[in-house]
Amino acid sequence: MLRHKKDIRYAGKSLEEASRAMIMIHGRGATAPSILALAEELEVNDMALLAPQATMNTWYPQSFLAPLAQNEPGLSTGLAMVNQAVAELKEAGMAPENIFFLGFSQGACLTSEYVARNAQRYGGVFVLSGGVIGPKLETERYSGDFAGTPILLGCSDVDAHVPLDRVLESSQLFRDMGARVTERIYPNAPHTVFEDEILLAKQILREGN
Repeated sequence: MLRHKKDIRYAGKSLEEASRAMIMIHGRGATAPSILALAEELEVNDMALLAPQATMNTWYPQSFLAPLAQNEPGLSTGLAMVNQAVAELKEAGMAPENIFFLGFSQGACLTSEYVARNAQRYGGVFVLSGGVIGPKLETERYSGDFAGTPILLGCSDVDAHVPLDRVLESSQLFRDMGARVTERIYPNAPHTVFEDEILLAKQILREGN
């Protein structure tokens, strides 16, 4: 049953029942319920699922490659909402290594930026058509150690919204920060969630059990 509190929608197991959780972050123009709909394909109904909802369905106004100031205050607000979800899980006794993240498109960019700024051992991170935010990759903005966290990055090589170079740069950043990265580039493909990504995410979720 879908539940909600403030700006977060909940599905799956309650925080009291679940031993693992996933924070799911929707794309531009989408909604928290729409990203939660992926739960059925991912077979994660045994997990607590938390989906922050962006104001007017958009996390920040410009391209994720725009200067950071042009995406404020939306960017900082979005990062704070993800942090709110993480804090709620930790308050419920959830260890970081049992917390997973999934984002698509603008949500994948927000996911990438959040975990890179707060690197530690998470259960897994699924970046579906996105990468870290800003006109160029600035490593000094990121800190921590992923300590072997499995991170999946998937994207089309001709995605109109996400340049391939930024996906590759983000993959390398995560590797340099200690993540175990799986990178999938899909030739001449549209801007979408790929069935292959779902299969890879399910494999990572099973390995984390």
